Amino acid sequence: MASIVVPVAARFTRVTIDSLHNINKNILLRLSQPSFVSWQRQEYSTITEEKKSDAGEPQSIDPKSTENERKLKADVELLNKELIDLRSYKGEIEDKYKRSLADGENLRVRLMKQIEDAKLFGIQGFCRDLIDVADILGKATESVPKDELTERNPHLKTLYEGLKMTEAQLLKVFKKHGLVSVNPLNEKFDPNQHEALFQQEVEGKEPGTVVVVSKLGYKLHERVVRPALVGVAKG
Repeated sequence: MASIVVPVAARFTRVTIDSLHNINKNILLRLSQPSFVSWQRQEYSTITEEKKSDAGEPQSIDPKSTENERKLKADVELLNKELIDLRSYKGEIEDKYKRSLADGENLRVRLMKQIEDAKLFGIQGFCRDLIDVADILGKATESVPKDELTERNPHLKTLYEGLKMTEAQLLKVFKKHGLVSVNPLNEKFDPNQHEALFQQEVEGKEPGTVVVVSKLGYKLHERVVRPALVGVAKG
């Protein structure tokens, strides 16, 4: 068995040595080729130039880089100008926006006021018509002679009491809806609430005092629906 192993090991050792010899020979051939030598020279030249540049040696100015710097500077100036214009435009837009908000709020307030007035004074025309009914009832009760309201005239008395109850109920409905009567007798004449029909001299009354009320005035929530028709003392 030993006589077989020894020759095989010897042959394997010889093959390995020959292979290493061929690899070293190929490496030496490649290193000696002109292309490899030129590449090494080029690398050395590049490294040398970089070292000189790092050492602070003066370099030539590239015209293209100068032109690019000018373009960049012009672009920056243009952007600054556009930025200023945009800020001014932004201020104008904000001012218009605030004005629009204020106008919208004012419009909303006015509309709300009109809606409230419509709720309060929407029955104003209807109240004017009912005021005429109240005037007729008042004239009817005033025209009844008081001395005839006795047991001898029960029908007249019952009619008078019915008219007074109707008048009282009508005035109650007026008050419920904010309509109140105005009787300015012996008060100072107010042209905003009274309408003077005539003037007359009345002893003991100051000039401008209401001495006669021909028709009562009416107010609906402090708004004059009908002025009182009056006579005023003359100076």
